[in-house]
Amino acid sequence: DYVVVKMIPDNRLPPRHLHSVHTGKTFAVVKWESPYDSPDQDMLYAVAVKDLVRKTDKIYKVKTRNSTVEYTIKKLEPGGKYHVIVQLGNMSKESSIKINTVPLSAPDALKIITENDHILLFWKSLALKESNFNESRGYEIHMFDSLMNITAYLGNTTENFFKVSNLKIGHNYSFSVQARCLFSGQMCGEPATLLYDELGTGEDSSAAKSGRSTDVAAIVVPVLFLLLVTLGIGFVVLYMRHRRLQNSFTAFANSHYSSRLGSAIFSSGDDLGDEDDEAPMITGFSDDVPMVIA
Repeated sequence: DYVVVKMIPDNRLPPRHLHSVHTGKTFAVVKWESPYDSPDQDMLYAVAVKDLVRKTDKIYKVKTRNSTVEYTIKKLEPGGKYHVIVQLGNMSKESSIKINTVPLSAPDALKIITENDHILLFWKSLALKESNFNESRGYEIHMFDSLMNITAYLGNTTENFFKVSNLKIGHNYSFSVQARCLFSGQMCGEPATLLYDELGTGEDSSAAKSGRSTDVAAIVVPVLFLLLVTLGIGFVVLYMRHRRLQNSFTAFANSHYSSRLGSAIFSSGDDLGDEDDEAPMITGFSDDVPMVIA
């Protein structure tokens, strides 16, 4: 014997397993399950989105019969903080989660130019890669003094450069540039950081090692190439001199070769250049030959 029991659906139960699937800069995908399995009719959900920064609320309605529901919340702000509440349309028990959207990216190509009594920070416009950023929002600049262990807010600008003065000798600084924070610093962009020492040399912290290795390679490779070229030229000059000396010696030996003796004959240094080798030696004078002295 057996009996079939069908449970009565309870529309006062909250949605189950509410969670965030994916979060972007201006949207968030949330997912949940119905209060009970296999609904036999369309269910109306109320999705309330509370902006914890701006203190505003929006409510969206979702009607579906699916046991698993996936919904995309749009028109959010980068770097925002939100509280999402999902419940049935009859105001039953609710399920809620908190969501933080992805902030704006950091500015690219942050560089330092050293002047006589100040430095200039330069970077690329964030609007080139962020469609949600308007130049009128501007950037804000912070400085960290590692010797004093102090972080200071230097100001903001709508330009792509910023002048920094009154730097102390012997101090190392870290500068950061980011999209200007909104609503009391609660909605900020990702910072781009640059290290700077008292000698005026700055390097990007995200690419310091690769920058140094690139600079070293740019110096070492040409020097090695010049050394190789110089060595090659030196070997060629030595080889040509060796061949010239060898040819000169061969010609000199051939000019002094005696076919009768079968060898080369070289005179001593005293006989070189003597043109009277065949002249007879004078052995004496005859008594009957008068001597004339001029």
